[in-house]
Amino acid sequence: MYKAPVEDIAFTLKHVAGLSEAIEKGLLGELGEDLVDAILSEAGRFATEEVAPLAEIGDRQGARLIDGEVKTPDGWAKLYRDWIAGGWNGLSAPEEYGGQGLPHMLNVAALEMWNSGATAFALCPTLSMGAVEALSAHGSPELRQKYLPKLISGEWTGTMNLTEPQAGSDVGALKSRAERRDDGTYRLFGQKIFITWGEHDATDNIIHLVLAHLPDAPAGSRGISLFLVPKFLVNDDGSLGARNDVFCHSLEHKMGIHGSPTCTMIYGDGKFGGEKGAIGWLVGEENKGLNCMFTMMNNARLTVGMQGVAIAEAATQKAIAYASERTQGRAPGWTGSGMSPIIEHPDVARMLLTMKALTQGSRAISYACAHAIDMAHRSASDKQHWQERAALLTPIAKSFSTDAGVDVASLGVQVHGGMGYIEETGAARFLRDARIAPIYEGTNGIQAIDLVTRKLPLSNGTQVAGFIAELREIADQVRSSNLDGFGETAARLDAAIADLEQATLWLLKAQADGKLTDALSGATPYQRLFGLVLTGCYLAKGGLASVSDGANQSRIVLCRFAAENLLSETAALKDRVVNGAESLAAARIALS
Repeated sequence: MYKAPVEDIAFTLKHVAGLSEAIEKGLLGELGEDLVDAILSEAGRFATEEVAPLAEIGDRQGARLIDGEVKTPDGWAKLYRDWIAGGWNGLSAPEEYGGQGLPHMLNVAALEMWNSGATAFALCPTLSMGAVEALSAHGSPELRQKYLPKLISGEWTGTMNLTEPQAGSDVGALKSRAERRDDGTYRLFGQKIFITWGEHDATDNIIHLVLAHLPDAPAGSRGISLFLVPKFLVNDDGSLGARNDVFCHSLEHKMGIHGSPTCTMIYGDGKFGGEKGAIGWLVGEENKGLNCMFTMMNNARLTVGMQGVAIAEAATQKAIAYASERTQGRAPGWTGSGMSPIIEHPDVARMLLTMKALTQGSRAISYACAHAIDMAHRSASDKQHWQERAALLTPIAKSFSTDAGVDVASLGVQVHGGMGYIEETGAARFLRDARIAPIYEGTNGIQAIDLVTRKLPLSNGTQVAGFIAELREIADQVRSSNLDGFGETAARLDAAIADLEQATLWLLKAQADGKLTDALSGATPYQRLFGLVLTGCYLAKGGLASVSDGANQSRIVLCRFAAENLLSETAALKDRVVNGAESLAAARIALS
């Protein structure tokens, strides 16, 4: 059974991602470490004792469409009500609408624990939090006043309606349409697919944020507008009115996240009588909806990265527990009686340590991204720097962490052996749940394109250059520590950082020379290269922070393991970035 790793989460937040330093500088108001510890402790208790026990029920039962209504797994509606009663939905939301205004870092840390407990459950508040962010940034005062308080409290939930059967990543191909009305409202018509928690029985109302074209809109993505479309219309006094012309037509039968209702939504079908067309209100400006939706999507990309971290953590815990109990053969040097636990076998230990290193590295990357977001909002003097740092880290946090979630969950199945392939052990569920995360909220290939073409050139490349310089300082600190426990960590970090720097300069030059295809050919290997370097450096930063604490020598030895066993991959990745384009182009004929 999952147990929230509150100590590791708190340590990473404070000593690796930068929370303690921000508190000391007074950048986070009156927030102190005692309050941080109390919040994390209670979140860990709720995730461990309330959320995790219902994960298997959710996976087994799944969401069900019964007589046109979606029923969540047994106990989930009550779990959600208990969850919002704890105030968790508004942890980092604006105080003026009932939120607590705490740093995003704390919200992300709590999201890790909800997702480790049951990813399918945590998807519901994840989408609501994105809706809150989009409305806070782009909604009119009237919309904010009417909808934000109950979205922030969790009494209502939010969704993101983007994808259509013919339009996935290419949002310019959307066919959903909106028509203006004289009263300032719009009528929406169309079909949306893959809508997470688009319909359910956990709340009285669901607030859909929907992308659609107006009749006179420019073609493609330049002509998309964003609309707020509630399941039930809301009266001026805040009470619920008539049912809107939107409903769930069907649920997808998925590989994983079974408890999360993934809906096909129909707008404007006239199912409930009256005039056809779902009533909606414009969010932001006409034809500027994509900018509004990106606010929501950027939030979601980091939180999806946290899903990868969370599943990796839960899978690692399960694998270590199983390997500690399962006996098989006699490992070299085993002196006990009978067969040894398989954790004593070198190959199993290697798998488990790889799982642990990727999990902790992904956690640090994601928390560092959340820290950059917080600093962009709270540090006026270097706001641009932190905005760019958050922008640079977001695609890496999303892609590296979700890839790690899949890799770690797969290794977890391998550690379990044949029993891992049997559903009753629960190891397979992590792999099934993890596999969607590299796909939705922008595939990891799209994240790589974003990283290479939009984020590396920020401030003419000086942002990424400065970041690489910071990573080199960590390697220097490891070297100057003179601790034998780090082994060859400093040298391995030097080599990996050099690989990153050379690949970065090559990609920037390729784009400057107009060789975009060459740059994009190496985008995905580069993204992994960056993530591995950050993993090594952040594990080293954690090891340095724990030097004075003998009980935490495990952080130093894990850092050394990652440096000496995982970072050698960076040389091969750099080679793929710099030299792989020509062979990729030539080999395309093999696909015909």
